[in-house]
Amino acid sequence: MSIARLNGGQDTKTMITHDILIVGAGLAGMRAAIAAPPDLNVALLSKVHPVRSHSVAAQGGINAAIGEQDSWEAHAYDTAKGGLYLGDQDAIEAMCREAPQDILELERMGVIFSRTPEGRIAQRPFGGAGFPRTCYAADRTGHALLHAMYEQLMKRRCRVYEEWYVTALLVEQGRCCGVVAWDLVHGGLQVLRAKAVILATGGSGRVFSTSTNAVINTGDGMALAYRAGLPLEDMEFVQFHPTTLKDTGILITEGARGEGGYLLNTLGERFMKRYAPEQMELATRSTVSLAIGQEIQEGRGVDGCVLLDLRHLGRARILERLPQIRELALEFAGLDPIETPIPIRPGAHYQMGGVKTNAWGETDLPGLFAAGECACVSVHGANRLGGNSLLETIVFGRRAGTRAADAIRDYDLQPVPEEVLKSEEQRLNTLLTNPGLERAWQIRDDLGKTMSLNLGIFRTKQSMQEALGAIQALKARANRMCVQDKGRIFNTDLIQALELQCLLDIADTIVVSALGREESRGAHYRADFPTRNDSAWIRHTVSHRREDGPQLSYAPVTITRFPPA
Repeated sequence: MSIARLNGGQDTKTMITHDILIVGAGLAGMRAAIAAPPDLNVALLSKVHPVRSHSVAAQGGINAAIGEQDSWEAHAYDTAKGGLYLGDQDAIEAMCREAPQDILELERMGVIFSRTPEGRIAQRPFGGAGFPRTCYAADRTGHALLHAMYEQLMKRRCRVYEEWYVTALLVEQGRCCGVVAWDLVHGGLQVLRAKAVILATGGSGRVFSTSTNAVINTGDGMALAYRAGLPLEDMEFVQFHPTTLKDTGILITEGARGEGGYLLNTLGERFMKRYAPEQMELATRSTVSLAIGQEIQEGRGVDGCVLLDLRHLGRARILERLPQIRELALEFAGLDPIETPIPIRPGAHYQMGGVKTNAWGETDLPGLFAAGECACVSVHGANRLGGNSLLETIVFGRRAGTRAADAIRDYDLQPVPEEVLKSEEQRLNTLLTNPGLERAWQIRDDLGKTMSLNLGIFRTKQSMQEALGAIQALKARANRMCVQDKGRIFNTDLIQALELQCLLDIADTIVVSALGREESRGAHYRADFPTRNDSAWIRHTVSHRREDGPQLSYAPVTITRFPPA
């Protein structure tokens, strides 16, 4: 069936125009929209309703040095050290310096943070932090932030294209000037022109089978930029969260350990004393995940997992501080953490890498910006500290929105040629007319299993080469996959096929980048290169798209006040 017929008679030459178009409507995207001046025509485009964005799933909190004994310099040091000195320290300093003001602004917007008895914003300790600096709203912090932000979006009457899927960036005369997108509700491709485009599409956690990520986290924004010729940076660094429910991969917040939870092995030992005797359960995430993996590998696990014990916190504290965790344990594990330890194991959680940007969200392509998890600023380096991801969305979403507004003041949109839709129409027509028998979900399942098996907590050259070979075979299968649904209204079968193509591109960059880095650092642990090598590997991995796969180069890390130690 042709795209023209799928459009149901719609005129595909109709073009929608905005000053700034934001792709993605989670925290980074909404914060960017709110930061833009009200005289600009700003719109957001999202494949789901904004409050269904994955930001809503964040549980534990958002970091800021607002405590009396704390300082932004201490926050910056913890972030640089926790990232194993691979983060760019100019961006780290900007994030940590601006964090306190952003928290106060969120409070003024209506975010209801948990409070101390004195009425101050409550803060809990998180892994790798020298002070309790994680502000929280019980264990539903992302939910509180996202809904407050959505209220601000409605207040500003920003246009939201919900349930649209971007298939390509428009690039004319060396500048990004909009997107091509599929309207899920009505069917059909449309051109949306804009003086600036901000990618805020979130992560790519669904490249792994065991993941805390929502099914929508398919690396769309990263893949869009990558196909447009932009570099992806540090893609080998995928954070595995230490505590996810054993059978489902559902996130159990670091706040559970921040409130005092213990990790136990089958012997009943708090085994973290062997791996991080001072920080124990509040060591960095990469340290805790590796420790759990080691315990399981050496036979001290409990049926392929370890136990998170909250019983000693008492009923009142669990109900006050961790109500959602109790609900998740009851609903999905069939146990009450007030009475029984929770079986947990590490699961893919966060992509430290992404679209290469500077500290203002600017990419190498004029007119294109990126913020949030789809971007690599880089503030997280080789290992993100808990509580810094929500902060990144707020600080760099705001910065990207501000800088985009400044960048377009003297720019006039150029006409887009009529042929702009042809390549995308051809790509979608190919998907819709493929005679193959395999479905996108089947290939996606095999991709997830391949990545989880070979690119998990422990990696070797052999395992990664096997993954690389498997991905090439999966790409060949994807070229022949069948889209069964030939209709135009809510064709989720077509969207799954497009998402699969993104996942395969992202998986390719992860594997090739990981093969290239011959050391262990943070979330990237190679059993065949088990030590950290500062003399050779304090540098960013940069991936460019080529016909035969990602081409790697390397870039220096910006170091200001914290030399590697």
